[in-house]
Amino acid sequence: MTETSKQTGPEVIKRFLRTLDGSPGVYRMLDEQNRVLYVGKARNLKNRVANYARLQGHSGRIARMISETASMMVLTTQTELEALLLEQNLIKQLKPRYNVLLRDDKSFPNIEVTTGHAFPQVRKHRGRKGQGQYFGPFASAGAVNRVLNQLQRVFLLRNCSDSDFEARTRPCLNYQIKRCSAPCVGFITADDYAVSVRDAARFLKGETTEIQEKLAADMTEAAEAMEFERAAALRDRIKAMTNVQSVQGVNPQGVPEADVIGLHMDGGQACIQVFFIRANQNWGNSDFYPRVADDMSPTEVMEAFIGQFYDGKEPPRMLILSHGIEETELMTDALSNRAGRRVQILVPQRGEKADLVQGAVRNARESLGRKMSESATQTRLLRGLAEAFDLKAPPQRIEVYDNSHIQGAFAVGAMIVNGPEGLEKSQYRKFNIRGEELTPGDDFGMMKEVLSRRFKRLLKEDPDRTSGVWPDLLLIDGGAGQVSAVDQIMRELGVEDIAMVGVAKGVDRDHGKEEFHRTGKRPFALQRNDPVLYFVQRLRDEAHRFAIGTHRAKRSKAFVANPLDDVPGVGATRKRALLQHFGSAKAVSRAALADLKAVDGISDAMAEAIHHHFHEKD
Repeated sequence: MTETSKQTGPEVIKRFLRTLDGSPGVYRMLDEQNRVLYVGKARNLKNRVANYARLQGHSGRIARMISETASMMVLTTQTELEALLLEQNLIKQLKPRYNVLLRDDKSFPNIEVTTGHAFPQVRKHRGRKGQGQYFGPFASAGAVNRVLNQLQRVFLLRNCSDSDFEARTRPCLNYQIKRCSAPCVGFITADDYAVSVRDAARFLKGETTEIQEKLAADMTEAAEAMEFERAAALRDRIKAMTNVQSVQGVNPQGVPEADVIGLHMDGGQACIQVFFIRANQNWGNSDFYPRVADDMSPTEVMEAFIGQFYDGKEPPRMLILSHGIEETELMTDALSNRAGRRVQILVPQRGEKADLVQGAVRNARESLGRKMSESATQTRLLRGLAEAFDLKAPPQRIEVYDNSHIQGAFAVGAMIVNGPEGLEKSQYRKFNIRGEELTPGDDFGMMKEVLSRRFKRLLKEDPDRTSGVWPDLLLIDGGAGQVSAVDQIMRELGVEDIAMVGVAKGVDRDHGKEEFHRTGKRPFALQRNDPVLYFVQRLRDEAHRFAIGTHRAKRSKAFVANPLDDVPGVGATRKRALLQHFGSAKAVSRAALADLKAVDGISDAMAEAIHHHFHEKD
């Protein structure tokens, strides 16, 4: 149901209140442009919304929200638990201005031990889980890589793909450096390899003592038998296992599986540290900076964070919190339903769990202090940038553009974004240059294509500029020519109110003597020791790095592309059969139909399809 009015404030809410009953559900407050201001849930909608109809007793943030409310929407649910789940989904989807918002919705990697193969592979995994064995989550890809590296040293498990495994005829380098047992060429039996896989899984579950004891006994036995090379290899494996445990730092004995969540708030900002404890081991920590307001309590922030953080993620068996939440039972039920087992929420006051929380809070406090310092520096730089370039106000969103190519080949455009809190890497964009009429190496033409595509899309998707993705300032890598080309396309699109500056290398292309070009104005330079100059250089260099990386990725993909990849119906098995028979994809493309039919595993119909694919133009 919806109620609209030209008025805003408590009177709107009072009129809407007449349509409500005591059902549980979710309510949305909207402004005059129907933008969502706030999403909330309620066990009793009528009672909850009635609180907003009062004229007094609200914090400044809630009072502003009420004053801006021009309409409301409600969705009723069967239970309060359903309302909680719906509320968190809507907050993540709509990003209301007055809600606590988790801005860094990261995905976390796991370690997967594959199934369906006689010699399972151990590897890093992100995304939806399949049929394998999974261990995690880990806080970062770096944490996973460190553990995988040591697992290879200890258990000698393969990390190659199945196709590489099948194609090998001799051991790879990993065998030579004692990080793989070379099952690909039969240097270990399937049964012995299965024992190593089982031990690796036990290690990742925290069952390390028996494994270390077994390795130590084997090392002693080898030494007594004067098999000193084997004893040394076992010694190295024991050392590698010890290294895994030592780099993990905190390894709580009484907490087998938990997420430790510490919150610190200061100056209207918040930092939350999450430590991942699995199998009595610390598998890393990650920090988050949710959007909060001055009047939000730690309880409100913690509850909102938990609801949004575990939306789409499987929670552990225990959450250990630095601050309690109001509706512990409701949140426990929601997380337990999501996990398919009981989840416990604790706020410890003493003991090992309290020590873990104190460590998380200390990390959160230190991280927030660093971020606030960086934010203050960023604010000063943006203010200095506005003064240097004669902008009306410090820019809230800077877009920096660059191109990369080799004599016109594999051409790409790149855009990076800088905001009040620094580089916003989730907003980076790459553009594959499509213009067939462009002269190879035409930097002006490429820049015009990139800017044209970028702003045509903005005009189509957000003509009213309400989404916050319109830039206040464009930085272009280039001089007067690039600025003129971009100015032309912006005029053609009718977008003439966005400041634009070209950053050109100065005399002798010396780093530090950059010249800045603006439409209709003389070029100028900044002092070599000006912090704003260093800031612009960093932005320009970041755009260049991103453009070069994108270009190299495109070039590498082209170099390793296989013509057989484009043939419908030819998968890995058929591709391998064709390559083994003919020797190369080029030979396959030239093969006669009769020769294709002679390949094992290639039916007559598939041979005709392959032949037709390569000879269609003939």
